[in-house]
Amino acid sequence: MQVFENISERNKKILLRNFEATRLFYRKNSNILQNIKSDSLVGIIVYGSLQIIKTDYNGDRSLIEELEENDIFGTIISHIRGNEYEVITKEDTMLYILDYNQIMNLNLNTDSYNQFIKNLLQITSSKMQEKNERIEILTKKTIRNRLLEYFNIARSNHGSRVIYLPSTFTDLADYLAIDRCAMTRELKYLKEEGLIEIKGRRITLLYDKV
Repeated sequence: MQVFENISERNKKILLRNFEATRLFYRKNSNILQNIKSDSLVGIIVYGSLQIIKTDYNGDRSLIEELEENDIFGTIISHIRGNEYEVITKEDTMLYILDYNQIMNLNLNTDSYNQFIKNLLQITSSKMQEKNERIEILTKKTIRNRLLEYFNIARSNHGSRVIYLPSTFTDLADYLAIDRCAMTRELKYLKEEGLIEIKGRRITLLYDKV
């Protein structure tokens, strides 16, 4: 689902003009929140990719979300308020920055605007489901159980035993809030026990869902 799905390019441009969207470009490894001061930010990725990172008081980093081209994020959609959060570009990235309050308060009654709001609400609902899935993963006490829960959710969402990691194994460890070396050892054990196969970022599940 994309926020401009079922909206023509012409109507997309009209909407962006009505939203008073700002187009911004960031180099790789930029923290975009340093330059954006808004409590109702909505960002749309035109091209590129970024990560939402949280650093706790111990200095431990957790990967909150991976975002790619056409994904959206924001202070309303993702909880990124506070100094502990960073939104870091993984490559050169262009964004549209919009104000959520302005989007919702526009007095527009057009098919394209109504479609945009419908898409936005569906994406927000999907992101809430993803957050609930991550909470379920983090309730698991052991590294093995967090990995298995992550694999089971990915299998259910994609309907396949073959899982492709969206990023690196280091990012996966950050997402699961576990030590990278300890996770590597556990993956090795799972592989030796015949439960998974690993080839690059492709993981094949050889066990029935538990």
